[in-house]
Amino acid sequence: MTWVLHVDLDQFIAAVEVLRRPELAGRAVVVGGRGDPSERGVVATASYEAREHGVGSGMPLRVAARKVPDAVFLPVDKPTYEAASAVVMDTLRGLRWDGAPVDVEVIGWDEAFVAERPGSGEGEGGGSPGEQRDPVAFAGHVRAEVLAATGLHCSVGIGDTKIRAKTATDFGKPRGVYRITEDTWSAEMGDRPTRALWGIGSQTSKRLTALGIDTVRQLAESDTRVLAAALGPTIGPWVHRLGRGADTGPVDPTPWVPRAHGREETFQTDLEDWAEVEEAARRIARRAVEDIDTEGRPAARVGIKVRFRPFTTVTRSLTLPAPTNDPEVLGAAAVELLGRVDRDRAVRLLGVRLEMVEPEGRY
Repeated sequence: MTWVLHVDLDQFIAAVEVLRRPELAGRAVVVGGRGDPSERGVVATASYEAREHGVGSGMPLRVAARKVPDAVFLPVDKPTYEAASAVVMDTLRGLRWDGAPVDVEVIGWDEAFVAERPGSGEGEGGGSPGEQRDPVAFAGHVRAEVLAATGLHCSVGIGDTKIRAKTATDFGKPRGVYRITEDTWSAEMGDRPTRALWGIGSQTSKRLTALGIDTVRQLAESDTRVLAAALGPTIGPWVHRLGRGADTGPVDPTPWVPRAHGREETFQTDLEDWAEVEEAARRIARRAVEDIDTEGRPAARVGIKVRFRPFTTVTRSLTLPAPTNDPEVLGAAAVELLGRVDRDRAVRLLGVRLEMVEPEGRY
């Protein structure tokens, strides 16, 4: 059996903040926006102490402040979190499982899959071919190494597929290790709603409910042909595999290459003057250009996201005549897209997304 480990940092952003402010340990910490709950902004993450009061990611800061009036609110510090994440991932890449190297597939700032590198089961330090290494012992080693290198705690899920490993992590949180395999999948997940599966969002869950499929077990036992007819020839069978916890994809250590960069801004006061909205679009586009310049690839498409008062969101996009990283051209394209939305309401949030040309060798 090939084991897959899913490593997930516990309350990552909040934990990084507590590391540099030890006096916050044990307190309700909420990170989001500019750290001012009187302003508009949303929660990026919250410590477990804040979560106990119902504070969660994506919640408006003002709501979080009402739930936990004595919480400590901090601004988002993206460079610090990126630096901490880099140390974690470098630590994982440097691990050896009973002397054998591992592959690491990064799937976010705070999580990654880890598996023994294919073909490394033989040779020096690698043990005998087909040897069954102890995944629980290695998971404990992973947790200890990450803690020693960063001061951060993590949880580790173990599975015989990536989806089972990632699902197991939630059972082990916080600071724990949990294992789910083909033999235990139905017992652990069968009675849970399909929304509990990694990869199934609210819209897909609603479409499954319309088919009479509410639980993971019902999904696993459903007819693939029915799913394909309702969800499409690709999505249907894929969702069916999720229901069974099946995943044939290996842990892929290929570095992730972003397709696009975007920036957005929530206005403290809704913008009703569309000249101000257009100027904001140009300003946000310039910030997004700084991001694509770090990739060294120009933009081929431009997209905007407009959130009107009270909370209606629309998106628009266009393909450029020629790729460019000229902030004036890209800002003008964003303004052109604004002409494709109704201007009868005030704007609460505006975002600009720049989709880059493919890198050499494609994605």
